[in-house]
Amino acid sequence: MFLVFKLIKHTIGLRASEEDELAGMDISEHGLASAYADFLPIAPAYMGESTGPVDITDIEPAHLNLSSTTTGSTLTKIVIVCAEEKFTVLRDTMAEIGVTGMTVIQAMGCGVEQGKTGRYRGVSMSMNLKPKVKVEIVVSKIDPNLVVAAARKALFTGKVGDGKIFVSQIQDIMRIRTGDTGYKALQDEN
Repeated sequence: MFLVFKLIKHTIGLRASEEDELAGMDISEHGLASAYADFLPIAPAYMGESTGPVDITDIEPAHLNLSSTTTGSTLTKIVIVCAEEKFTVLRDTMAEIGVTGMTVIQAMGCGVEQGKTGRYRGVSMSMNLKPKVKVEIVVSKIDPNLVVAAARKALFTGKVGDGKIFVSQIQDIMRIRTGDTGYKALQDEN
């Protein structure tokens, strides 16, 4: 047995290279960040540097099929699902048109693009879900048609995977801290 080990040691070696040891065998052997990839925390990719808002000087409001478009009395919820890397541009564009609040949710999903093919634990497989960002905005003072048009302009690349925008009417809303409802619940107190 001693001779077998000596032969292996001098031909292919008994140990991994120093670089592979430092990087980790999961990466060098299997292409994974960890053998326990399911338990790794996922850092949001949408917190990077912003390139700023898109130019909205010539933007025209979209033509939505809303039952009432009277700005200031109707509460409208706009849900935007987009690629993570486009979030900062969307965020800055929404701020540019006066949107003061939004909820951002890290999500997984796919539409027409049908996900991607990748490797998991060394095995090639189809991953039907891609990382996305779901942004929820409720507006009362700002025209929802303008919000949709600005969001489309910020996110448009012309490629599959640009995302979706969902628009719906909200019956009522309440600010928990003050008990304000309806239009007043969405206004800044400053």
